[in-house]
Amino acid sequence: MEFKQSLIDNQSILLGLETNDWREAIKAGTDMLEASGAVEPSYYDAIIESIEKMGPYICIAPDFAMPHARPEDGVNRTAFALVTLANPIDIEGEQVKVMITLAGSSSDEHMEGLMQVTQVLDDEESETGVNVDKLLECNTKEDIYAVIDLSLTDSAY
Repeated sequence: MEFKQSLIDNQSILLGLETNDWREAIKAGTDMLEASGAVEPSYYDAIIESIEKMGPYICIAPDFAMPHARPEDGVNRTAFALVTLANPIDIEGEQVKVMITLAGSSSDEHMEGLMQVTQVLDDEESETGVNVDKLLECNTKEDIYAVIDLSLTDSAY
């Protein structure tokens, strides 16, 4: 499923979440996906259990995390949820400002979803190669959609 369309279909964007608790931040994303029927409640539990076991594997770039677990952990269909945080949170020593929850219904869907999100966050001018600031500057869902559209247009060959 396309990233932007998933956010629209699942009504899964939350901007400016105020929390200092990484579990609560992850829950905000999985709750939206659960409400849309994309995941089961067990998906949240699987993500938390994996982080507690393996550390902050979901932190894939500076200020950015992609909470996810395996398809068999409660994924009904591939979907995304986007959460921006009012203040950075700490996940096992990693600072996070933006989370995009990925629920991949298969390994292929999981990898395709990861590639789509990476494309949106890619910023060759940034020192880290990733720019979460453009998402943090968004005040509305429409702003998020515009950032996604612009990112995908810029990176098209």
